[in-house]
Amino acid sequence: MPHAFHLPAQMAELLGDDSLTLEELARACRRAPEWVSEHVEAGVIAPQPTDAASAGLVTWRFASTTLVRARRMADLEASFDADPYLAALTVDLMEEVGELRRQLRQLQPPAPGA
Repeated sequence: MPHAFHLPAQMAELLGDDSLTLEELARACRRAPEWVSEHVEAGVIAPQPTDAASAGLVTWRFASTTLVRARRMADLEASFDADPYLAALTVDLMEEVGELRRQLRQLQPPAPGA
């Protein structure tokens, strides 16, 4: 069974940006909506800015990339009893390693005969 740590980045692109409500993100992470709210208030999950926010209404929407981040954080918290800040730091490092690996692949010459 694939683990959430290994979700391919391409899966996030399938959903598009600003596609999830707080409740949808919570359900996708198998957490209560309060879990999402607490992580937004702690600054470790960032909602997308919306037009409603400028009108004084607060309606959080989350990009698909946030879904991958939130699921990884939820799994780290559950698996290792990590606090939200430690889980967020670990996910930051995982994302950075992924980005560096993508850059390294682009710098490598194609294999002969490929």
